[in-house]
Amino acid sequence: MSTRQRGWRAPTGLVALSVIPVLAGTARLVELGGGPAVLPSDARFTASPLPVVVHIICAAVYALLGSLQFVPGIRRRRPGWHRGAGRVLVVAGLGVALSALWLTLFFPPQPDSGPLLFVLRVGFGSAMVASLGLGLAAIRRGDVATHRVWMTRAYAIALAAGTQAFTEGIGGAVLGGSPLALDAARGAAWVINLAVAEWVIRRRPLGRARGRAAVVLVGERG
Repeated sequence: MSTRQRGWRAPTGLVALSVIPVLAGTARLVELGGGPAVLPSDARFTASPLPVVVHIICAAVYALLGSLQFVPGIRRRRPGWHRGAGRVLVVAGLGVALSALWLTLFFPPQPDSGPLLFVLRVGFGSAMVASLGLGLAAIRRGDVATHRVWMTRAYAIALAAGTQAFTEGIGGAVLGGSPLALDAARGAAWVINLAVAEWVIRRRPLGRARGRAAVVLVGERG
């Protein structure tokens, strides 16, 4: 396999992981727009659709466009595109995290969840906002290596919705369908994603980047 092909393995995997939540979000948008209901109806969303719409759109942009920041060739050969995409992704990432916190704090909890999921969503949503802030602060002072580390962590948190499609199914089969068991299975997705992110960060130390670079969002060192 060529170096160029290897460079596309990570984004391809990330897009594949994003497919389920992106399709589910698209179906929910169609329903909120007056189209047919493909997913089970949820009165919470129809009663206050704006934060739901913001969350779905920002999450789709963040997951799909953000995956391209893992391609080393784009960072090297198209730095202008990389900077522009990075700016869009910072805004989208904040939209994902802040709308998720809004939905958690002000929407009634989903029927099959308990207090553990509430705590996890508030904690990881806040951690994503903090990671984006630390990553942005790092790039503003020219520290590209630290910037990439924090943005990688933010992306891992955001992509937990894709991982939850698997952990919920496995956790439900092993632990049962109680709210506590399902909450633990959902929480495992964030833990798994962050563990993988830390492994990537430590497997390929990013080192100290040279010069003052403009905004980049996520990605391994090429």
